[in-house]
Amino acid sequence: MLQYLKIANLALLESASIEFDSGFTVVTGETGAGKSVLLGALSLLSGARTDKSVIRSGTEQCEVEAALWFEDSTEVDVMLAEMDLPLCEEGMLVLKRSLHVSKASRISINGSFATLSNLQALGETWIDFHGPGEPQRLLKSECQLELIDLYGGLEKEAGAYKSRYAAWRDVLNEIEELQGASQLEPDQIDFIQTQLRMIDSLELSEETIEQLEQDFNRVSGAQELLELTGELGQGLSGDEGALNVLSALSRAAEQAAELDPSLSSLAERLNGLIIETQELGSEYEQLGSSLEFEPEYAQEVTQKMNDWQDLRRKYGREVSAVLAARDEMANRLDSQGDIQGSLERLNAEADKIEAELKGLAARLTQKRLKAGQGLAKKAEKMLLELGFKKGRFGIQMLEQSGLRGHGDSLPDLQFSPNVGEPMKALTEVASSGELARVMLALKTILADVDSVPVLVFDEVDANVGGEIGRIVGQKLKGIGDNHQVICITHLPQVAALGKQHFLVEKDQSGDRAAVKIRRMDTESEQRVEELARMLGDRQAKSALSHARELLAL
Repeated sequence: MLQYLKIANLALLESASIEFDSGFTVVTGETGAGKSVLLGALSLLSGARTDKSVIRSGTEQCEVEAALWFEDSTEVDVMLAEMDLPLCEEGMLVLKRSLHVSKASRISINGSFATLSNLQALGETWIDFHGPGEPQRLLKSECQLELIDLYGGLEKEAGAYKSRYAAWRDVLNEIEELQGASQLEPDQIDFIQTQLRMIDSLELSEETIEQLEQDFNRVSGAQELLELTGELGQGLSGDEGALNVLSALSRAAEQAAELDPSLSSLAERLNGLIIETQELGSEYEQLGSSLEFEPEYAQEVTQKMNDWQDLRRKYGREVSAVLAARDEMANRLDSQGDIQGSLERLNAEADKIEAELKGLAARLTQKRLKAGQGLAKKAEKMLLELGFKKGRFGIQMLEQSGLRGHGDSLPDLQFSPNVGEPMKALTEVASSGELARVMLALKTILADVDSVPVLVFDEVDANVGGEIGRIVGQKLKGIGDNHQVICITHLPQVAALGKQHFLVEKDQSGDRAAVKIRRMDTESEQRVEELARMLGDRQAKSALSHARELLAL
């Protein structure tokens, strides 16, 4: 339940701190007094979108804050955990929202920053608004379905049907797109196939490309390297190479050593140089032989490198980019090559889901019919209390051609307000006042199955009065047995039944108009005067006497 509400600088209201009780709360005030400010504050906390025009003129920001207590906060805590927000402490949920003239709005939930979508999601769990236009909603099929599904506990089944229906529509849309897809031309198919063969032949990976680059560098530089190693080998150990020259010099060195033994060490060093030269020449010759590639191998490596460079220019420098392009081309080719097969598969899937949907829709219609008849029976009894002494009310399900997002049928609410008149569609026979009473009857019945704790009624008692007004008030008060009900009303018969009574007044005595909200004690003279005002004259003795009688009742 809503325990505390604080409002600052909202519209004409400068500040207000309001503590709420459980049960039935009424809010009254003259037309134009500013009762909508209270609704606006609750609406902001439920996540309603608004603009900065609601900020009180001459101030920088407006702010609304509320404390809500849940006897069992499990459902709310699950939502808060999913939103990564603090859980309720001892069942308490604290909401705060501020709007600033020049800054972004701020929202906090249990002390942590939150988003508007967070506020909206939570709002659906704790508050429900019923405004002056609520009876007119009763004429819409979607509203009628909501009421029947709520009464019959069919929300999960209706949701499951909607989910499967969405999947069916997705398949049908895919079929439509595929049927409208254009075929590739033969030369386009040839090009894609050529590209796929080129990519696959390279067996692309980071390792294979690294090896390819190494092989290509060796192959491309092999000829020049072969010539250089040949020249070095020939120059060292060829017929006219350094080895022959050194050999001749070695013989001269040996002769010199024979003449002067002290030169023997030099001769030995020269002989060592001859051996080193011979080994160098042999190694260069071996290196040259290892650089000789088969022409086919060299051609293959060169072709692969050319292909890789071509693919990089077309699809991206990285291996991953080329592979992604390969997958896209393969998928495109597969879809083009098997459009008929894909259509057959999708049509079969669509037929399967459609058959499943027909079964779900048929069962849903039967359950809705049963729930609707039960709801209508209770509503007819309650309409008797609301002044329709011989009124009749019924709910049927009308079959539709084909499946829809809601099922295969829609409700048909039948109503006869007077004896002797045939049952007709609600849209054909109900006046605004009659619609209001029918909606109130349904809402009263559904209050027992509605899990939302706070219900706000904004002048739903319009177009009724007299004894019926008193009964309407009793029904609203009855809803307050299981919910916290906040009702804005112009009927004194309804206002007198409030467990808690707030008066909204507009003060224009100063330089600018200001709205004030104050609570009146249950049996206070102020409340008597307010009821007398609603009866027609707060000073008239008859009105004051009638007001006291209403409170006494």
